[in-house]
Amino acid sequence: MLFFTALLLAAATVQAHYTFPRLVINGVAETKDWTATRRTKNADTKQGIENPTATDIRCYQSANAGAISTVPAGATINYISTQQINHPGPTQYYLAKVPAGASVTSWDGSGAVWFKIKTTMPTVDSNKQMTWPGQNEYKTVNATIPAGTPSGDYLLRVEHIALHLAMQANKAQFYLACSQITITGGGSGSPAPLAAFPGAYKSTDPGILVNLGSIQPSAYQPPGPAVWSG
Repeated sequence: MLFFTALLLAAATVQAHYTFPRLVINGVAETKDWTATRRTKNADTKQGIENPTATDIRCYQSANAGAISTVPAGATINYISTQQINHPGPTQYYLAKVPAGASVTSWDGSGAVWFKIKTTMPTVDSNKQMTWPGQNEYKTVNATIPAGTPSGDYLLRVEHIALHLAMQANKAQFYLACSQITITGGGSGSPAPLAAFPGAYKSTDPGILVNLGSIQPSAYQPPGPAVWSG
């Protein structure tokens, strides 16, 4: 009986975790998993990252993708999730411009090159419970590629930070993916501030080490740099 119970708990744990294998651009999804989105190390296990200072916090990839998606500046994007995003926590999006002379299909995204374009904040629902945009959905919340983003090749990074155990150090769970994209029709903006992964987050950041039961929704502080809106 104990063994059977352990199996049920293990199955429930897997079902509560997720990956983001398909980018959706203006409502149109990639036709197959991991097409322009780099396959992540948890593609099979669905296990999130708990150490926000590990190199895997950048893209968690096990392989580069074989394709590049074209994304117009101003486009609406999101990702399909393999499971319901049922854990509380923010969804954040970042972009990193590929340096001159490098290829988006092989560049690793290292250095202070990432700028944030979207984050989400919690609210209180009709049952007086804290809730998050996109919670319990099978897709991530929408984000917009800022119209001022210069044209060119980029890595697009999505993350959902699960905070249900985040009152303990290194127990927040990061679910993320990176896609290889080309932004077209862009503007002349200067994205900032720029951050590095790892480096943007610490285990003790108030948005990572946090007891959601002891704060007001408006007091939550998303980790990382400020959002650049273009």
